[in-house]
Amino acid sequence: MKGILKKTALLLFNSLFLMGQATADTELVAGSAAPELNLKDQNFKTHKLADYKGQWLVIYFYPKDDTPGCTTEACQFRDDILQIRALNASILGISLDDVKSHEEFANKYSLPFPLLADTRGDVAQAYGALFKLGPIKFSRRHSFIIGPDGLIKKIYRDVDPEKHSQQIINDLKLLAQ
Repeated sequence: MKGILKKTALLLFNSLFLMGQATADTELVAGSAAPELNLKDQNFKTHKLADYKGQWLVIYFYPKDDTPGCTTEACQFRDDILQIRALNASILGISLDDVKSHEEFANKYSLPFPLLADTRGDVAQAYGALFKLGPIKFSRRHSFIIGPDGLIKKIYRDVDPEKHSQQIINDLKLLAQ
């Protein structure tokens, strides 16, 4: 019975998810200037896009701290962080969770990269990653590789949390050539 209820709840969630709206100010494409960000991380440090000028930047949006898919994705990036840094790249995770939630999540899983609190969803909206269904809103699982010049080089709108980190590494290797 539990299995049936769980499957029903998952189907209901997926149906609502598909009915919700992703919003963006403009449709981003590879070659677009990356939208600005000005957000605090789990240590209350402010991060701006300009802080990463001259290096590769991976921005990944995710729905919620400490949920199964989000934990898998974050831990994959954690485990691959040395490979990412070796490619002159930094990584930023962004969700609508607050700084305190990010602090707990980062500490629980020893995440060695900033998690940014986009509590109003402005940055997620600028990147087309904001999901809204009535009063419910969160980030969709979307990622972006931003080049040292501040332009978007690659956009991922369909992300598999288990394989995404390696996909990012492979694409960074190709883009950095």
